Amino acid sequence: MTINDFKPLAIEDKPVFDRFFRDDPPQISEMTFTNLFMWRRHYHPVWMEREGCLLVLFRPQPGPIYGLPPVGKGDKAGALSTLCGAIGAVSREIRVCRAAEDFVTTIVDASVYDSRPDRDNSDYVYRTDDLIHLSGNKYHRKKNHFNQFVRKNDFEYRPLDGDLVEKVMLMQESWCRMRECVINPELLAEDFAVREALTCFDALSFQGGAILIDGRVEAFSLGEALNRDTAVIHIEKANPHISGIYAAINQIFCKEAWSAFTYINREQDMGVEGLRKAKESYFPHHRVNKYTLMPK
Repeated sequence: MTINDFKPLAIEDKPVFDRFFRDDPPQISEMTFTNLFMWRRHYHPVWMEREGCLLVLFRPQPGPIYGLPPVGKGDKAGALSTLCGAIGAVSREIRVCRAAEDFVTTIVDASVYDSRPDRDNSDYVYRTDDLIHLSGNKYHRKKNHFNQFVRKNDFEYRPLDGDLVEKVMLMQESWCRMRECVINPELLAEDFAVREALTCFDALSFQGGAILIDGRVEAFSLGEALNRDTAVIHIEKANPHISGIYAAINQIFCKEAWSAFTYINREQDMGVEGLRKAKESYFPHHRVNKYTLMPK
């Protein structure tokens, strides 16, 4: 098998991915079809079925090719070996990234693979009730920010629908102008990802929510179910000039969209100090630790 046996990800592939994720619910935030699809311009994912598993390769540009851990009820150990063989045919560096700790402990043969912790890409997971109620002294500051926003602003919260998508697009454009996305490759890649998600909103079936003030979207968030007890938040944006609005979109979106879920996965901090501080300020219940696997 070679990399030519893999095929580029397309919107028509969603039922196949949904089936694998339903049969083998993921723990890591990368493993949803929405996430894979919306970031496809950046990672150029390709995929195939083998050994009863779903195999995915990322081909970031720039950057070396790498795999994601196989998903499915089949022979994951065999699929992992197959995936590494395909990578080795085109790259001297063989890596399978974002492997969750349970995958490492139950599937990976330590005599065959090195498992290196990847702290920067480990996911932050919170109790949904904590994010909704902001109870106790540790959330006192967050609760104050939220209450101040509610008192000072005449706002409306709306679930994302086809009619609201265009207004969210306009808010994304405004946010990018403020942050000068065109000169920041990471923010520009995220801008493309947000646009991919919004353009294909109906087909992707994720959920979103927005805060509007005077008819303008000033904050929005996008997420979906990750597994039976956890939802994942892919994107959260807000006007930084409006005090407390980040606390508001976080709390309201969790309450309106995800109150039936026990946990909220808010993805990784990517090693960015400010982002790490922000995620830790909400006191995660736990992290989904991830590892990079490399054949010995």
